[in-house]
Amino acid sequence: MTERPRAVVLWLLFAAAMVFAMAVIGAVTRLTESGLSIVEWKPVAQMLPPLSHAEWERVFALYKDSPQYRLVNAGMTLADFQQIFFWEWLHRLWGHLIGIVYAVPFVWFLLKRAIPRGWTRPILGLFGLGLLQGLVGAFMVASGLVDRPSVSHYRLAMHLVLALAIFVATIWIARGISSPRPNATTQTLRLRGHAIAAFTLLAITIVWGAFTAGLRAGLVYDTWPLMGLSLVPSEWLDLAPAWINFVENHATVQFTHRLLAYCTCLLVIALSARAIGLARPVKRWGLIAAHLVVLQVALGVATVLSHVPVWLGALHQANAILLLGALTMLVFELGSRHAR
Repeated sequence: MTERPRAVVLWLLFAAAMVFAMAVIGAVTRLTESGLSIVEWKPVAQMLPPLSHAEWERVFALYKDSPQYRLVNAGMTLADFQQIFFWEWLHRLWGHLIGIVYAVPFVWFLLKRAIPRGWTRPILGLFGLGLLQGLVGAFMVASGLVDRPSVSHYRLAMHLVLALAIFVATIWIARGISSPRPNATTQTLRLRGHAIAAFTLLAITIVWGAFTAGLRAGLVYDTWPLMGLSLVPSEWLDLAPAWINFVENHATVQFTHRLLAYCTCLLVIALSARAIGLARPVKRWGLIAAHLVVLQVALGVATVLSHVPVWLGALHQANAILLLGALTMLVFELGSRHAR
């Protein structure tokens, strides 16, 4: 790999790391209930926080008209408001910085013709996803500014899934530029199907994790392995029609997330075992994924038992992203000529 493609790869990996950090900041923002603290949408002007007491009073007055203040935080002091404001401001600022980190080097590499043939359009696609993510973020926040003190858990899941799509696409493109991906062998093709299934199940588990977070369903039961006195919560089919329990019944949503997590863990461990006899990159990513999935289940259990502390909830989400990245790399390596 020449110096120019290497620079492109490093740029994309740095951008992916920023997206990862953005998702963790987003988790902290959600867990501290800070996401609705900024009720205005001024992307450029809000890159700087309020710089005077008068400006702080103005934005605080705007927040006082929000459902979250009236129904949850009535009586909050300006100092308390500044704490939750910080996380939402940092979350938005980081999004702007990611846009700059993607755009400026991209233009430079384009002018220098440093981007390998066939990769310009996929990288442009990342810009499109980034712009869409900003709109989805605004759409999500808007759901908590009308008549409810929290955002829609459906929109929250959409926001998280899009962030993960950007992360996965970025590291996939970076890996593809660093080393072409030839056709898989018969042996690795079978295992690749297993890896794609594990990736898909993990993605679904993350969606239910977002539902659990958005509904604060992780607080409904703080016991494990039982939910109360049984494996299945007694109220799991309280809502009608029955299917809606899986997306809106708090107890059932937590139960579904647990069940999906167990299945994902078993599938990834089995995948890792099958990868042991293959090439070193495949074996390495399989083992990394196995360790991360066991850690993920342990973090999930600890999060529930400790009543969802901010740091542990954020760590749980961060590890899920790392696991998704490991499975992405495993799928890639299973399609290379080295995976024999």
